[in-house]
Amino acid sequence: MNIQFYNTLTNRLEPFEPLEPPKVLMYTCGPTVYDFSHIGNFKTFLFADVFRRFLQLTGYHVHQVMNITDVGHMTDDDVADATGEDKMATATMRVREAKKAGTLPDDAIGDPDDPYQIARYYTDAFLEDARALGIQVAYEYPENMPHATQHIDAMHSMIRALLDNGHAYVADDGVVYFSVQSFPEYGTLSGNSLDNLIEGSGGRVLSEHQAHKKHPADFFLWKPDEHHIMKWDSPWGPGYPGWHIECSAMSMKLLGRKVLDIHTGGEDNIFPHHECEIAQSCCATGNPQFARLWMHPRFLLVEGKKMSKSKGTFYTPADVYEGKVTGRPVHPSVLRFELIKTHYRTQTNFTQKGILDSANTVRRFNEFTQKVAGEADNEPAEIDNTHPVLKDFTEALADDLNMSVALAVVHAWLGQDLPDPHEALAVSKAIDSVLGITSQNGTADNTDLEAICNQIDKARSEKDYDTADRLRDELIEQGYEIRTTPEGTVAQKKLA
Repeated sequence: MNIQFYNTLTNRLEPFEPLEPPKVLMYTCGPTVYDFSHIGNFKTFLFADVFRRFLQLTGYHVHQVMNITDVGHMTDDDVADATGEDKMATATMRVREAKKAGTLPDDAIGDPDDPYQIARYYTDAFLEDARALGIQVAYEYPENMPHATQHIDAMHSMIRALLDNGHAYVADDGVVYFSVQSFPEYGTLSGNSLDNLIEGSGGRVLSEHQAHKKHPADFFLWKPDEHHIMKWDSPWGPGYPGWHIECSAMSMKLLGRKVLDIHTGGEDNIFPHHECEIAQSCCATGNPQFARLWMHPRFLLVEGKKMSKSKGTFYTPADVYEGKVTGRPVHPSVLRFELIKTHYRTQTNFTQKGILDSANTVRRFNEFTQKVAGEADNEPAEIDNTHPVLKDFTEALADDLNMSVALAVVHAWLGQDLPDPHEALAVSKAIDSVLGITSQNGTADNTDLEAICNQIDKARSEKDYDTADRLRDELIEQGYEIRTTPEGTVAQKKLA
């Protein structure tokens, strides 16, 4: 099977060729834990999860690392030398305001002036959301989800290497800067040239910082600041790291190689974050590459527009689950499907109708899986990716993760008469190893639930309607939808 993906670095489809197959080293830019992550963030994280799952289905052994940024991410992050304040430092004011407004429980964060407590609270919230959505790397925390604050020494080592080989310098204000002019390839990923970056991204003049730099686009690696709320000792004075150096240092340390196979992140990471990662990583190691394949999903729109807090269209996963979008609760498996069902390089529009359509698809797939699992006594046949359905499914995803075509294969298959439930169960499990829409809801293998449904059918056959109604009502109170089918009673967690 030919596998090809679109490489942002080269702007073309390229054959997938990891350095040491079947091992694949993959780095994903993760959350900054100063607030709750929104559904647009999770669209990006779910893309990486589906990508990983597809590679695993096709026989690759994927080692994925996703960072937790808990220092150094600046508020004005659309320029190479991100300015403003550290997001973790400014989070203290926002947390106090949230507590005062009642949007954050009083006991959520004991000391709102402690950025470590803030980071811990929002890290836990992120992990809860990520696991509910079936993101595999979230189950590998903390081993494969490092906190930036735990790897300051690795950042120091990389900064020393950049200073030693002339790619960085200490300015007269004590800040350590990376010299973009020392790396002629700077701008290749984003298409920005140094001439276009004279005034910084967006054309803004950063006059208070430019006087200390050799070039306006130089970005800081370490900023001495004795008064900063989060700081560490360093050869350049007590201070804190820049955002970009974190990912370079942690990715190479945890993945154990200077050249990665895959690097993913949202399209907003292309510049400046990923552009700066490439420059400092290549210059620190002397390698012409940092990552061989760069992949970036598009932004998420909500009802055709950018998410906006002022317009009430800024949603966290909890908002969706609690019914703030559709007016009724939504199951995490439905949100997962809604965020992965389109091609990652197309603009996804999150709508109420889309959620309801996704709920119908997830329900159909789950009911099918539950049915064949029962008929097969949960014993799938032994098949591989040469099975006709899996062949078409994987070949669609092998073409730059073409999810639309892959799902068309699934829908067509679900509409067929399938004589062998063991084979059908095996195909369903293989497909779901990528989609991940049955593993979170616990219906396909829930023998207790099946037993209760059988009790309902037995009570009805014996005209014991009081017992049947009581069992049915108990399931409904637990959040299940109950349907009567030709095969008997079917219960499934309410999806939307």
